Amino acid sequence: MIRAWGITDQGKVRQQNQDAYYLDIQAEDLALGLVCDGMGGARAGNVASTMAVAAFIETVNRMPGELREEPEAILAQGVEAANAAVYQRSHSDPDCWGMGTTMVGALVLGETAYLINVGDSRAYAVTSNGIAQITRDHSLVEDMVRHGNLTPEEARNHPQKNLITRALGTEEHARPDFYRQHLEPGDHLLLCSDGLSNVVSDQEMLYEVVHGGDQSDCCRRLLDIALSRGAPDNVTCVLIQLK
Repeated sequence: MIRAWGITDQGKVRQQNQDAYYLDIQAEDLALGLVCDGMGGARAGNVASTMAVAAFIETVNRMPGELREEPEAILAQGVEAANAAVYQRSHSDPDCWGMGTTMVGALVLGETAYLINVGDSRAYAVTSNGIAQITRDHSLVEDMVRHGNLTPEEARNHPQKNLITRALGTEEHARPDFYRQHLEPGDHLLLCSDGLSNVVSDQEMLYEVVHGGDQSDCCRRLLDIALSRGAPDNVTCVLIQLK
């Protein structure tokens, strides 16, 4: 059995919410979650994230049987469809020129989570062993950390931490990363935009998921922490639990 919750908010500073998310429990053993964080100006970021979610879901939901048999291949098709939709709109609509969006998604199928990532929205595993970031940010500071030029602590406050090196819609073809995560009963997946991860620490996320109270209120509690700290960006999170 799978349970899941999600929330999104424009935050305290932004005039518009350019994040978008999708969450669907399709069967007792199958759930799909998605978070996108748009970029490209006042109107275009919202267009990019919304279009990406819609194109991805339309593509994936056309192939329910294949999704179970070849999950990673179908997720890849969904990402490519999302990329194509945003890319074509960006190059045909002057108001949307240069727009793009991050995407992090998780398909939970039985005790395996299949994850995709483009950009710096994140997926975390919260298990009996603690919290661990599954995805790797496609960002300038993450590259600097990986090459030993920055510590993770320095990266958290770096002035260029929002510069991403991959996004959907900015190139003709997508370049997603794929991950697999084994889940035991009681384990959680947390998907979020950087509006959450930039202001709420991993340990705070862990505490709210495991000890904070009712699971159905967890996303709200995480959002409230971000809002209490000024929430300079849109905030979105999706929590999926394998029961």
